[in-house]
Amino acid sequence: MACVAIRGVPVAGVIRKPFEDKTYWAWVDHGVSDTLQGLHGSTPNEDNPLEVIVSLSHKGEVENVAKEAFAPREVHITGAGGAGYKTIEVVKGTEDVYVHTTLIKKWDICAGDAILRAIGGTQTDLRGDEINYSHNLDPKNEHGLIATMHDHEKYREVLQSAAKS
Repeated sequence: MACVAIRGVPVAGVIRKPFEDKTYWAWVDHGVSDTLQGLHGSTPNEDNPLEVIVSLSHKGEVENVAKEAFAPREVHITGAGGAGYKTIEVVKGTEDVYVHTTLIKKWDICAGDAILRAIGGTQTDLRGDEINYSHNLDPKNEHGLIATMHDHEKYREVLQSAAKS
C-alpha cells in the first residue's frame, strides 16, 4: 500500500493484491485504476443482511456490538487481515461496512481512505471525524474507524451508540 496526503488529507492511494495480480489506485479528482471502474459498493437494502468486515483479532467484540446495534436486522461478520483488503471489499460491494474499534496505525488506513474519497465513499473515525494523516501528528488513530460506500453517518451513529452502552 502507498498513500499521498497533502496537509493531512489523503489524495492518492494504491492497494496491491499480489495473489490476484490486481492493483487498485485512485487519485482524487484525477482518476482511478481500471480495477476500480464501475465499483460503487453494495446497493443499500434493509431487507438483506448487513455485511460487516472486521479485523480477525477483534471479530468477537465487534460482532457483539454490531449485532446489538443493528438488531433486528441480520448481521454477517467477516473477519479478515489487512486494512487495504477490507477497504477494497467494501468498494467491491462484498461488504457494506468496514469497522475497526481499537487503535490502528494511520499508515495502514491512508491508502484506503484516499481510494474511498476518490470514488465517493467515506472513512472516518468512530466519532465521525476525518482522520488527519499529517506527518507531524501521532501515527496512531486511537478512535477506531468506519469505512462505507453508502449511508456512512447512519451506520456510524448506530455503532457509536451501541459501543457506548
